[in-house]
Amino acid sequence: MKNILGTILDDVKIEKFQKYYELLVGWNEKINLTAITEKNEVATKHFLDSVLICESGKFTSGAKVIDVGTGAGFPGLPLKIFDESLNVTLMDSLGKRINFLNEVISELSLENVEAIHSRAEDLGKDKNHREQYDIAVSRAVANLSTLSELCLPFVKVGGYFISLKGPNVENEIADAKKAIKLLGGQIEDVVNYDIPNTDLNHNMVIIKKISNTSTKYPRKAPKPAKEPLK
Repeated sequence: MKNILGTILDDVKIEKFQKYYELLVGWNEKINLTAITEKNEVATKHFLDSVLICESGKFTSGAKVIDVGTGAGFPGLPLKIFDESLNVTLMDSLGKRINFLNEVISELSLENVEAIHSRAEDLGKDKNHREQYDIAVSRAVANLSTLSELCLPFVKVGGYFISLKGPNVENEIADAKKAIKLLGGQIEDVVNYDIPNTDLNHNMVIIKKISNTSTKYPRKAPKPAKEPLK
């Protein structure tokens, strides 16, 4: 773990990532959290990939961040370990994953981070969360149009939705442009990057929130996934 992350982290943070890894593989025997369990692969493909989102330059000190469809905590928990100043909300629709995340939060003594059991379609309508965040992030496997409908309602005007995507994202962006505009967003940048010590190439799609999202969105489940906005 130290060999992979040691160039960007101090010993205290490396120790937290090590504990996170141990909890991840332990819980993974009980519930399906990740198909990747080898230590160096977790360090690069999960932890490092998540931390590299800071290269977007959008994470200011104390920023309020929501990770939509966080799963095993990626990218939200690595971001929190990397930058302790962030206020992070981890949201997932599966209660067992939330139980895992709460144990990680407790064991790592992380402050200003909470895990919420909810669907984005529901929480995005909640006044305590709607348009309350500086940044929404997601590494969830869904098309960009669907993710934009689920994530942009959380972002305040002037904030950002950052979607982590694989290598071939051009067609997905083209298909989502109208939806993003309809939801109050505008694509500001697409940052292509390689994950060190791997052959993986990913993209960060950076979407700025330029106007309020209509109260029509997000639509109730399963419409955002079944009938993406076009």
